[in-house]
Amino acid sequence: MIPLRDTLRPRSFPFVNITIIAINVLVFVVESVMQTETQAQAFQVYGLIPAKFWQGEGLARWIPLITSMFLHAGWWHLISNMVTLYIFGDNIEDHLGHLWYVVFYLAGGVVAGAAHLLTNASSIIPTVGASGAIAAVLGAYLIMFPRSRILTLVPIFYFLRLVEIPAIIYLGFWFVSQLFNGLFALQAANTVQTGGVAWWAHIGGFVFGLLITLILPKHMRPPRLRQDWPSQSI
Repeated sequence: MIPLRDTLRPRSFPFVNITIIAINVLVFVVESVMQTETQAQAFQVYGLIPAKFWQGEGLARWIPLITSMFLHAGWWHLISNMVTLYIFGDNIEDHLGHLWYVVFYLAGGVVAGAAHLLTNASSIIPTVGASGAIAAVLGAYLIMFPRSRILTLVPIFYFLRLVEIPAIIYLGFWFVSQLFNGLFALQAANTVQTGGVAWWAHIGGFVFGLLITLILPKHMRPPRLRQDWPSQSI
């Protein structure tokens, strides 16, 4: 399933979300002009490597928790992440406010990275990508806007159909798929270490987004979560 847009329009221009997307694209452009060896070295320094983190000391070992979320391994990796962030991030920024959205996004990425460190402690493979932070955005979106609808491109037999799927179903299915794959990856890690998707970073980021949204101060909650606002109709 490929999300194309949601049915909610933010009340303010999401310049923070757009800026985050622009930074990711700019960093990837810089990556793409690097020689292969230079890019590999950059991933070793700025990507999140669990074994290196646990063996390291001082402030330097913490830096990749931030830098890794602005690196991407290929065009499709970048595009899929940025499209998802573009669709879901604007409404979260709208309700948290611009400054708190920055804090939330970066914190979500750090928690996602921590989840990856704990579940892949011996891995020597650099992990890069914004998907952990974006997963936090998805978790917040599920709590804030469960009745929103996501216009999605869905393969049905040999055809592609445009279907509007309620956010609670789309994101619920997404999380269950991450959890299933994460559990499978833990089993596989007992026999072989391979690259691929950092499933537990997604799971950790998503749960962080859920929990943070549930404990938001009253003035930062969206209409559906504030008793002094009327119920939101979509």
